[in-house]
Amino acid sequence: MASVAEVKAAIDAAMLHVQESQDAVRAATEKLGEAQLSLALAVEGSGHDSVGAAQAALAQAASELDECLCATLTTVDQAQTYVAGL
Repeated sequence: MASVAEVKAAIDAAMLHVQESQDAVRAATEKLGEAQLSLALAVEGSGHDSVGAAQAALAQAASELDECLCATLTTVDQAQTYVAGL
């Protein structure tokens, strides 16, 4: 069985991976925002169904990235709570 110190160290290492993932999600969110703006400027005035579908898909992707980030924040919070109780 692992010692408390080993468990804490393993959780710390896992949370480092989570933080790196959060940075990647934030970067992806920023790039997605740039894509949304570029697309909006490129298709301004177009009423084509494909344009609306593309914009909706980008909006959905942005929403899902936000959900992902929120889930990782909850993960960190719960891990910190667990470690505090060890």
